[in-house]
Order: sequence, then structure tokens, then C-alpha cells
Amino acid sequence: MKTNTIITISRQYGSGGREIGKKLAEELEIPFYDKELLSRAAKDSGICEELFENHDEKPTNSFLYSLVMDTYSFGYTSSSFTDMPINQKIFLAQFNAIKAIANEGPCVIVGRCADYALEEYSNCISVYIHSSMKNRIRRIAQKYDLTDAKAKDRITKTDKKRASYYNYYSNKKWGDASSYHMCLDSGRFGIDGCIAMIKNAIAQRESRE
Repeated sequence: MKTNTIITISRQYGSGGREIGKKLAEELEIPFYDKELLSRAAKDSGICEELFENHDEKPTNSFLYSLVMDTYSFGYTSSSFTDMPINQKIFLAQFNAIKAIANEGPCVIVGRCADYALEEYSNCISVYIHSSMKNRIRRIAQKYDLTDAKAKDRITKTDKKRASYYNYYSNKKWGDASSYHMCLDSGRFGIDGCIAMIKNAIAQRESRE
């Protein structure tokens, strides 16, 4: 299936959103970006890649940490950028990298407010993957060999971090149906079922071009 569509995937932790994105990209034979986006943003901006990993989908950091980490950043020379807190610089660099990647052609991008960065792109479909807490606990407990209680704690903390990051930087609300073009329950439809529905949505969009 040839496509000119960019797919962004937001996901609850443990919902299989990353797996859905990766398999979808493989089936469509287009690039896939998750952690890969951090490397691209670091390369394009000249900011140390370690900083992107430390700030990945985290909205705020302590003032002292930002002050110390600021000494590691370089590449942007405008005074307005220089005066920005490091977490804002990281977001801006990722935001610009997401647009640069999208301008190169169809791809799948997971997380990091990609749907917000590309909301003006008519060839973008934004997807939110969710599932019941029960299903997500089972998935995370098995994947990381955790007790149900520890799995639930990790899920809760990760979702809270993702929500606060998304709500902090975008003009939308994480997990709210109105923020996305599609919301799919991976527990109900399965990984392959979600992929099939996304591919169908892509075909429907492209048939109207």
C-alpha cells in the first residue's frame, strides 16, 4: 500500500501504541520515529542528545537543573532562544525536527506532541491508542516481569507524565477525543485490528484527494 500520509500516534502507556506504530510503518514501508526523533532533533539543533533523553516527554524541570544543563546547549544563537529555559529549547528543537521529518515524506511518529506540531498538515492523521487499565497492567507486568501493583504504578506515573507534557506544550488535552482524528481501543480490537482501521482511514483520506 503506497501512501503519502503522515500518521502520528499518541498512546496510553501499556496500550501497545508503539507496537502498532512500528508494525504500521513496516507494512506501509515508511520511516518510523519514536526515540529516533530525539537523535534527529539533537543533530539538527546542535543540542546534546543526552538532554533530549533526560527531558523526553517531561514538561518541567527544576530551575537549578535547567541552569546547569544550559551550559551543554548550543547551536541556536538568537538572544530569544538563548534566554529560553532548557526544557523549552528541547521542545522547540523537537517541534522543528518533527516538521522537518514530515516535510521529507510519509512516516509514523509516536508521541512528543507530533499531532500538535503537524495539525496544519492536511496529509496527517492523528491517532490515540488506549486500552483498559486491566489490559495494560497485564501487558506491562508480563513485559517487564512486574507485579500487578508495580505495573499499575508505572502506568499511572507514565500516563501522568505524558498528559502533563502534552497539555503543557499543546493547545489540546491529552486523551480527549476531540484532540485526535481517531481513538482506538487496542484491548477491544487488538494490535492488528487497530492497524487495519488506521490503514482504512488512510485509504479513505487519500481517495478524497
